[in-house]
This record gives sequence, structure tokens and C-alpha cells, in this order.
Amino acid sequence: MYRLLIVDDEEIITDSLYETFARHIPEQLDVCKAYSATEALSWMQRSRIDIVLTDIRMPGMSGLELTERIQASWPNCRVIFLTGHSDFDYAYQAFQMANVRYLLKTEGYDKVMSVVEDVMEEIRQSHSMVELLEHSHKVNSQLALIQQKEYLRKLLQDCTAVIDSTMHMQDELSKRDIRLQINSPVYLILGRFNNLPEKGSDLTQVQESVRIIGSSLMNERTVCASVTDHYGDTIWLLQPKQEEEMTNDKLVRFLEGTLELVQEACMVSLGVSIAFSLSSRSCNWSELTKQYERLRLLQWMKIGDGVSMVLTDHRNDLSSDVPKESMRISNRIEIMSGYLETGRIQPFYDIFEELAGELMQQDITMERAMETYYNLALLLHSTINRWGLQQKIPDQRSLLHLGEYTCMKDAVQFLYRAADELVRYKRSNEQERANVVIHSLCSYVKENLEKDLSLVRLAELHHFNPSYLSRFFKQEMGINVSEFIDDCRIRKAKELLQNTNLMVREVALQVGYEAAHSFTRLFKKITGMTPQEYRESLLVR
Repeated sequence: MYRLLIVDDEEIITDSLYETFARHIPEQLDVCKAYSATEALSWMQRSRIDIVLTDIRMPGMSGLELTERIQASWPNCRVIFLTGHSDFDYAYQAFQMANVRYLLKTEGYDKVMSVVEDVMEEIRQSHSMVELLEHSHKVNSQLALIQQKEYLRKLLQDCTAVIDSTMHMQDELSKRDIRLQINSPVYLILGRFNNLPEKGSDLTQVQESVRIIGSSLMNERTVCASVTDHYGDTIWLLQPKQEEEMTNDKLVRFLEGTLELVQEACMVSLGVSIAFSLSSRSCNWSELTKQYERLRLLQWMKIGDGVSMVLTDHRNDLSSDVPKESMRISNRIEIMSGYLETGRIQPFYDIFEELAGELMQQDITMERAMETYYNLALLLHSTINRWGLQQKIPDQRSLLHLGEYTCMKDAVQFLYRAADELVRYKRSNEQERANVVIHSLCSYVKENLEKDLSLVRLAELHHFNPSYLSRFFKQEMGINVSEFIDDCRIRKAKELLQNTNLMVREVALQVGYEAAHSFTRLFKKITGMTPQEYRESLLVR
């Protein structure tokens, strides 16, 4: 989408042109309006303008003066002069300017719209840059280019290992045709593909083309060098041209607007969508690696949904309460660990989802996100190792390497998968342990009916609290321990009454009753008959 700014001190003309163009092709043209040259310049400071449709004669500052100011900041901006004065001198001056056209108001709206569409097509064609790309590919010396790239990659990876003396490094830059100055700070820009080129495309060629497009547009106001890093991202190192008197904020605005043009050009020429992040402040060469890593983290945290964004790294965004927040994170991690170890799954997930949700917030600082993520990842990683689950989660090492993920969303999803695996193991392990305990307890009861089977004694044998054992047994078996013991005693008593000639008193002793009348009372309560009646009923059959 292109941006059109309409400028005229006659409000009726400005408003009618604005309404006409706003309805004409809204999906291709974003229309703005200004009633003076001063207001127009304010627009130019706020956003990139692609086409300016302006009156030549206006009070205060003429259209010609406005154009000179515009082209000083945005050299690629097109200007269409619209005036009711067919003054030859004005027209002559207009034609001397680059990217300028001249129209009379008497030519009508249809003509004006036609000219604007022609200018849009010119811009579209300039974004294609096919000839520029072909020429650059032929001219560049392949060997020199490789040497330049490798040197820049080493600088980004570990600038302290490359930088020795200022003079020597300047010689190294010059030797590789890198026109940056070691005694001046440098700005960084990082570009990352949102979509990979279509199958059959040469990825290296596309990456090279992106570098050429970006460098050609930014060369208007800066000196730059670019390289594709080891991750496939495109990096630009920039300095303002020495003849340019630009404040930091003005340069950053220029870069932000230019990167939008780069995105448009890459989509038109190459069919690829690119997201950019740039440093809002220049950095010393000794800080290059640190700034590069910050941009990579910013790109990684904020981009992952396929949107072509231009993000600016504002380094003064650290809150004053970080130590307090850090302590709060570690406290929550410790509580989570306790919940997981004791099998309190829902409270564990409550805190986990709270922290994971913070990672996905748009306003979270980079430092806060890193601390939160690594606290969670370290908890999961250490638990996996302690429980011996390395085989169940073979890619657990990825937890501690954020660079292996495309974006924060993917990293958080892996945290969830690891947490879910731990919870499944905990639950299955608890169930397995429960099965072992219950099986052991039941076997002991069946084999020792004549012994002390009080709840206290059974709890001692299985290292449980008596109250907990009672609840645990009921939860797993559906009946009380005492009911299970009584059932086992009656089953054993029936076997003895049927298969032996033991007296009722002797049967009672073997199933744990010293008093025969107590045994008889229980037997009748459960079976509906006394032990003797039960034995006699077997004889009748």
C-alpha cells in the first residue's frame, strides 16, 4: 500500500480530492491531507509518504520549497504539482526537480487520478529492481564478497576476538571494501523471512537479492554493509553519511520508513515477506555482538505470526522493580516444584500457565522473558533428569537453547509438552506405586489372617500414616480396610469349613478370632447363617 498526501491551502479543494482518492482504490492507497506546507512537513516527520499532491503557490511556504524539504528527507518521494496558475517560471522550476510532475487544476479529477495511478506504477516498477539485481550479481567479485561476509560474521559472533587496534581494524575493513568507519558508532538492522521462498527458488540468491534491495534504498542517507548470518537472517551495519547532519531520532525514522519500502520491494520482486528489527541507538564496535544478540532475541520474541513488522529496540525499557519481580519468579518456581513432587497437579498447572501466559504478553521486556523462560525450562530439565526420563523426552536439551525455536510461541509450546510428559509420568508412577502398595497389603492380609491386622499394624508395615492408609485403600479399592479383612476371613473360613474337619472354634482361631462367638456373629452377619449351619448346608447338597 502507498501513502498519498494532499496539500492545498484551499480547504474545499483539499477535502474534495481527499474524498475522491479515499474512495478510489482504498486497498492500494492510504490518503492523508494537509492545509499548509507546515502541516505537510509534520506528516512527513510522522510517517513515510510515497506521493505528495500539492499546490505550487501557498501562503508562507510554496510548493517548490516544500518539495525541496521533502526530498531532503525522503528522496524517493514523488511530487505532483497541482495549480490553477499556468505560470511558465513555476512549471520550469518544477520540471528541474527529480521525481516531480506538473498538472493544472483545470485538467479535472480524472486526469489527476490518472497521473497518480501512473506514479504508483512507476513506484511499483522501481521496486521491481530486476536490472539492479542482475547488474549487481555480475559486477560483484565472488571471492571478495565471500571474504567480506566471513569477516562481518566473525564481528557479529564475537567482536572482541576480531577487534584489536583501531588502525588495524580500519585497514581490515578497507581491505574488504567495507566503507564503515571504526571510530564512529554503528547501527544494526536484522531482517528475517516470514515465509520461505517458493520451492525451486535458490535461497542463497533470494538472500543476496534482499541484501541488495535493502542496501540500495538505505544508501540514500547511510553507509552500510550487509551479510546473511549463520541463522539465515540478513544483517545490516550502518552509519549516517558524513555529509548528512542527522540526529539519532531522525535517522531512526528514516530507517523505519525505508524498511517499509524494502518490505514492499521484496514482496513485489521476490515474493517474500520480511520482518525487521533495528537498534534505536548506535553502539560502539566493542558492543556489536551484544547488540546483535539483542536484536535476534527481539525478533524471536515478537515475531512469529507471519506479519511483516518493523520493530525498534528501545534499550531503556527496563523497569526499576526487576529484582523484586525476579524474586517473585523464583518463589513461584519453588512452589511449582513442590506441587509437582507431591503430585498436586492442578496447583502446579495453575502457576505454570500463569508464567507461560506472561511470556506471551506483548509488553514483556526481553530480560524478564528470558528469566521467566529459563526458570521454567531449568525446573523441567532438572526434573526430567532426576526422574530418569531422558528417553521419554529425547529432545529435552532444546529446553535450554532458545535459539533452536522459531519464536517464543514455539518455545512455550515445547514447555507445555515437557510439563505434560512429566505430569503423565507422575500420575502413572503414582498409580503404579499405588498398585504395588495395594497388592502387597492385600497379599499380607490373605497370608496372615491369624495375626494382628489392625490399621496401625498394617500402616507400620507399609510405612504409611494409619489415617492416610485408610483413605488411600478406600480410594483405590472402593471399600474400607476392615471390610476387606472381614471378607478375606469369611472366604478362608468357608474353605476350612468345607474342606477340613476342624471345629468351629479352631476355624475361628485360624482366621484371627480368639473368641468363637465373635467369629460366629460375624459369619452369620455376612452369610446369613452360622458356621455350623453353613457346614450342614454343604452336606445336604
